[in-house]
Amino acid sequence: MSNHQIGYARISTSKQTTDQQRDALEAAGVTRIFEDVMSGSRADRPGLKTLLEYAREGDTITVVALDRLGRSMTHVILTIEELQSRGILVRSLREGVDFTQPVGRMLAGIFASLAEYERALIRERAEAAREAARIRGKQTGRPRALDEAKIRQAWSLREAGFSPSEIASTLKCSRATVYRAFEAAKLLIA
Repeated sequence: MSNHQIGYARISTSKQTTDQQRDALEAAGVTRIFEDVMSGSRADRPGLKTLLEYAREGDTITVVALDRLGRSMTHVILTIEELQSRGILVRSLREGVDFTQPVGRMLAGIFASLAEYERALIRERAEAAREAARIRGKQTGRPRALDEAKIRQAWSLREAGFSPSEIASTLKCSRATVYRAFEAAKLLIA
């Protein structure tokens, strides 16, 4: 089991500096610091990604403030939950939250519950939206690659002896789409 004191610092623009965050993290005993210079709203933060790959069970990740870890409260909670599930502890200097202590572990449990609740709400909202769209006869999800006319055309080309690859080339779609069109055509023709 590892026991590294790891830090993460993030600033939004190159006009800022991580010096203040680095100083606070080093004063807190952090020995290795990962950084990003980009908006917290971006999901593709290479420094955070590298940190998450580097951290091992028993390590402690310290941040100056919890908002450094994610682009939204939900993202922060999910990041903390992921770290906890891997046995990695989190400390936030500004909020005074230390998940290595009993009160911090209690807060971590609350965060995990909030994350689970948020995921359930997202699933419920998505299902309600899909159901509302279905009732109105609207397509949900990714649009179909082939409309009914193209499905009938794919079937006709098959009946004429064309191979799935030739049909896919003609209709400018994948072979998998052609095979799905054959299944849909069976229902249309029946």
